[in-house]
Amino acid sequence: MATTTNAVKLGNALKERRTELELTIKEVARRSCMTDSNVLRIERGDIPQPRPETLKSLADVLGLELSDLFNLAGYVQPKTLPSLSPYLRSKYADLPESAAKEMEASFARIAAKHGYDPSGPRDGEDERE
Repeated sequence: MATTTNAVKLGNALKERRTELELTIKEVARRSCMTDSNVLRIERGDIPQPRPETLKSLADVLGLELSDLFNLAGYVQPKTLPSLSPYLRSKYADLPESAAKEMEASFARIAAKHGYDPSGPRDGEDERE
């Protein structure tokens, strides 16, 4: 759930990164195909929960992790990480299909060698009382 606090934290993070990169609001707006007034409003925290597509554009331009921006914006995120296959395809989209399959096979061999169950613990199994 988005709050004013979330919006301010998100805006501060975006402004801080933009400043680190020495980019103007106009330049970020141009690169992200947004208006500069919209970028400014997000940085000020005036927009409680920017659209996911907007956050994606800003993450790409500023070199930030989209999941971090989603978290700051208050979007609900899954509690689990993706399995290896979708992660590899997402993170290394330019790799040939054969390379992704080779990585998956290598991981399966390493996991089996060390007795690791890639499906991970069941809900509550890794929690301490």
